Amino acid sequence: MILSDKTIIQMLKEKNLLIEPMEEEQIQPASVDIRLGDTFSIVEDSPNGIITLQHEIKYKTIQTDKYLLLPGQFVLATTLEYFALPDNLTAFVEGRSSLGRMGLFIQNAGWVDPGFEGEITLELFNANRCAIELQSGRRVGQLVFAQMDDTALNPYRGKYQGQKGATGSRVFLDKETQPV
Repeated sequence: MILSDKTIIQMLKEKNLLIEPMEEEQIQPASVDIRLGDTFSIVEDSPNGIITLQHEIKYKTIQTDKYLLLPGQFVLATTLEYFALPDNLTAFVEGRSSLGRMGLFIQNAGWVDPGFEGEITLELFNANRCAIELQSGRRVGQLVFAQMDDTALNPYRGKYQGQKGATGSRVFLDKETQPV
């Protein structure tokens, strides 16, 4: 079941759901607007030009209110908001149609697990032929919350728990990429 604005407001009041900082205008009929933070990370060039799943990827991270996303460029960004979801609530990350129409693709894993806590890292890609100026504090998408039928048996407590800022891939920590 997708949560209504009424339920979201109630959960925020009861502190069952945490979104900080947040303004009342961010609450939409069936979602909460998310805003762009001020941290951006790009993958640093590797000596051999190859990124592997087994090794830590190096990122160059900058903090700025404006970021110029060049055509064909990929950057990690973060939400301005910090979230804490209870163990019986999940969320979908959706980009804004108005920005998609400019050629800005906004992704993340697309899913926020029950029990997740932290800022959400967004993967941004400029599919346009022109650069796009990104501005911290601007609405870039929304979270759509869904109530689960029961509390998760294994709520999220993974490698991105508590993340702040544009957090790079930690795939190298996956058990299947670890030496046997």
